Amino acid sequence: MFDDRTRCAVVVGAQWGDEGKGKLVDVLAEQADFVVRYQGGANAGHTVVTGDSQFILRQIPSGILHAGVTCVIGNGVVVDPVTLFSELDALTERGVATDGRMFVSDRAHLVLPFHKLLDAASEKSQGIGTTGKGIGPAYEDKVGRRGVRVGDLRDMSRVRTFLEERVARANRMLAMMGAADLASLDEHVDLLSGYAPRLNTLTADTGLLLHRALRAGKRILLEGAQGSLLDLDHGTYPFVTSSSTTAGGAAVGAGIGPTSIDAVLGVVKAYTTRVGNGPLPSAAAPADDERLRKEGGEFGAVTGRPRRCGWFDATVVRYAVRVNGLTGLAVTKLDVLDDFEKIPVCTGYELDGRRCEEFPDEVELLERVKPVYEVLDGWRASTSAARRLDELPSAARAYLARLEALAETPIRYVSVGTRRDQIIPVG
Repeated sequence: MFDDRTRCAVVVGAQWGDEGKGKLVDVLAEQADFVVRYQGGANAGHTVVTGDSQFILRQIPSGILHAGVTCVIGNGVVVDPVTLFSELDALTERGVATDGRMFVSDRAHLVLPFHKLLDAASEKSQGIGTTGKGIGPAYEDKVGRRGVRVGDLRDMSRVRTFLEERVARANRMLAMMGAADLASLDEHVDLLSGYAPRLNTLTADTGLLLHRALRAGKRILLEGAQGSLLDLDHGTYPFVTSSSTTAGGAAVGAGIGPTSIDAVLGVVKAYTTRVGNGPLPSAAAPADDERLRKEGGEFGAVTGRPRRCGWFDATVVRYAVRVNGLTGLAVTKLDVLDDFEKIPVCTGYELDGRRCEEFPDEVELLERVKPVYEVLDGWRASTSAARRLDELPSAARAYLARLEALAETPIRYVSVGTRRDQIIPVG
């Protein structure tokens, strides 16, 4: 991924999330000096397997498992301090050293207990399918210019003044929504007073830190959460997350200029999944849906929610290529398809009897489209032992070649299992 021409690269999800970005970042982090999480919050989990150990990282960048890699939580992230420090403590207990390797942007906003109460109350009426982690309300406060930022904790007397107004406002909204529980000012003050000394030791102007690193010739890997189709601007609105998940959001959320980015790798599954509500045009029939879920272990890393499963959707991926400016693809979970005799691939849609090659801009239209399938031969053989492309069955190589042609973007990596050594470089 990195060479003399590539110093800063972005890894993005090119479907609806859960594509295996964490695993790719973990492997690519071996070549990086910095790994940066640039958006989202504790609502997304990246699962990384090293040897016999499995780590689920919610806010901490996946590069933390590599000694010598500096990890940054950028200004575009909304930080839940409870989750952050529980993760750090769990890593320490498992022998992963984090001291001096973790920085949090002083411009990042905090997720507070009243955000979670508002999230739960809002979900009852809207039914978007959120995780209930308070992410949406935290971003609402950020955009409304009433958020509490990480850097604010340097002056707790000032924070208490902030909180008096914020908690009172949240309680008015909760009462209007008929919520059973209201927020406690004392709880918020105690929470932040307890975490402030520890969080202050991690706080930095991380945009400046990364700017200096780039000028010094360091290699930076920018890591997103969720997927492109959950982007606030470009996803299946309103069934989206509350931040910019695409490559454009990487520059903003990390605090660097867009011209610093040299490459964008889009991660896709060899099929498609979606968690939460919203349309999934290439949804598989119930039997295949259950089979894909079972074989792929398709349950949320954070919530445990079952993911809806379907076939590879080339229209979705071509759209992700366009809005991200992808320079390459990584195809994960190819091994999940090992036992399928025939594998449908969605090459486009029909909408009201007419062929639709581009991704619709309205969710109502997407709910009406009918997928157009091309059925490819399966390989009915294990791919998990392959370490080079030519070691894959010929039908598996043909399947990948067809995905590459439909996506109009070269495949750079193929994953055939959960371990680090099961990612095959291509080309």
